[in-house]
Amino acid sequence: MQASNPVLKLKSAAITALVMLGLALLAYELPDILDKKVLSPEQHLTTVIWVGSVYSLFALGYALVFSILGVLNLSHSAVFMWGGYIGVMSVIRYDVPIYYTLPLAMLGGGIIGVLVDLIAFAPLRRRNAPRISQLISSLGASAVLVNLAQLEFGTSPERFPRTTLKELPYEATVARPYTIGWLGAEFRITPLQVSIVVIAFALMFLLQYLVARTKTGKAMRVVAFNQKVAGLLSISVGGIFRLTFFLAGALAGAAGVLYALAYPSLTPFTGDEMALKGLTVIVLGGLGSIRGAVLGGLLVAAFEVYATAIGYSWLKDALPFVALFLILLFRPQGLLGEATVKRA
Repeated sequence: MQASNPVLKLKSAAITALVMLGLALLAYELPDILDKKVLSPEQHLTTVIWVGSVYSLFALGYALVFSILGVLNLSHSAVFMWGGYIGVMSVIRYDVPIYYTLPLAMLGGGIIGVLVDLIAFAPLRRRNAPRISQLISSLGASAVLVNLAQLEFGTSPERFPRTTLKELPYEATVARPYTIGWLGAEFRITPLQVSIVVIAFALMFLLQYLVARTKTGKAMRVVAFNQKVAGLLSISVGGIFRLTFFLAGALAGAAGVLYALAYPSLTPFTGDEMALKGLTVIVLGGLGSIRGAVLGGLLVAAFEVYATAIGYSWLKDALPFVALFLILLFRPQGLLGEATVKRA
């Protein structure tokens, strides 16, 4: 008879304890939750969609680099922050029309992403350094980018000028958001929020199309599978790496501009706040999965929005990590990630 594994016993006991604790807390708080009037649940759903689209777009950069290189780029959040600043400062300092801020931020974010690869990753790859070294190097690159932003922009919050946002138009949409009736429910959403959702999902669709349907995407998948095989097929592995970082940086830049449009507070530390959310998103959805990043972003947004809606805003940052912990226990590859088989 095979002896029981003490590690499995401990894991089972921990899961049981967590479930019991969760049920106890739910039983204790349920009367208060039911007494609270959560007004317009469909309005919260629209908030989940547009906030989640920004989270998903941001997290896609993490997923893209990890799927090709097998390592997390911890400077991605700093590139996101720089994308926001490129958009905002191009308007404040140079009177650039707001419609041009998105392509400018994507171009700037892509260039920064390539520089991060050339400085923080490529030298270590040439020396066959372990992935943990690349991870630490990317963390150092993030610190450099944050400090450069502090030197250039200061630490005071920045935002798009309200007069510039009238071009969207902003004032009218805040005063009179659109009301859309569907299945007996009324959804209120502003054109600004619609624009954020459309832009974010369009970029995510284009990335999915690029990776799945084009020759470049096929080359990226070959490099992700085996770099030596890619070299034998005359695929420029270094070029694919640089393209990957450019695309990830462009996505971060786009997410930074959309974030700056939605939230009137951009500082050099904004990326740090988004970093944990982005990592939670890709782990929930599945590391390296584009569809998983989309699902994870919507889930994290749902946790935040509905926790605030029922009066427990102090839980909005904790709930995604509780879900993350449970996912890692029961499905370590994420909701849409593929399990890897370790061969002897």
